Amino acid sequence: MRGHTQTDDGMESQENRFLKAFEDYSDALFRHASIRISDREKAIDIVHDTFTKVWSYQRNGHQIDSYRSFLYKVLNNLIIDEYRKKKEMSLDSLLEAEGVDEGSFPELSESNTEALAATLDGKKAFELLSELPDEYSEVIVLRFVDGLGPQEISDLLEISENVVSVRIHRGLKALRAKMEAGEKLSEQNRLNKQTKK
Repeated sequence: MRGHTQTDDGMESQENRFLKAFEDYSDALFRHASIRISDREKAIDIVHDTFTKVWSYQRNGHQIDSYRSFLYKVLNNLIIDEYRKKKEMSLDSLLEAEGVDEGSFPELSESNTEALAATLDGKKAFELLSELPDEYSEVIVLRFVDGLGPQEISDLLEISENVVSVRIHRGLKALRAKMEAGEKLSEQNRLNKQTKK
């Protein structure tokens, strides 16, 4: 009978940990999903599915060491599934096209990446994020919205830290180029209006 009580206690603490994880991370996961998917209802569904899958996994006797990274991993897989449904493009072909190992470049260091990110207008960058290829917007959201480090992103996406750094750097450069193009267009429109007067 004692063994049964232990199981009940173990189940109860498991449930408490799960509920605490839900409380701690559901908002951040929803924010992440809605940025990545740009569809509020679909984001709600995906976050719900994430917690359902994690709870089933835990109920089947599996241990979860870090809820945060595990939840992001499940969420990310569901988002990738959603992308695949939409685009029918496999992650493998994405990686092949990108070239997995780019070598190590000094401009990809964390401090240089942070410096590049700091030069971008956050609000404008956020608006343009959806125009970037998925592989770039994904790592930028994980890094700068969710606050995950390159190693955490590498573990989550199951790609090398180097590929994470390359994607972040390329994504930030693409954002900057889009912002500069937008500014030039605005300036050109302003000048055109002035000459018409």
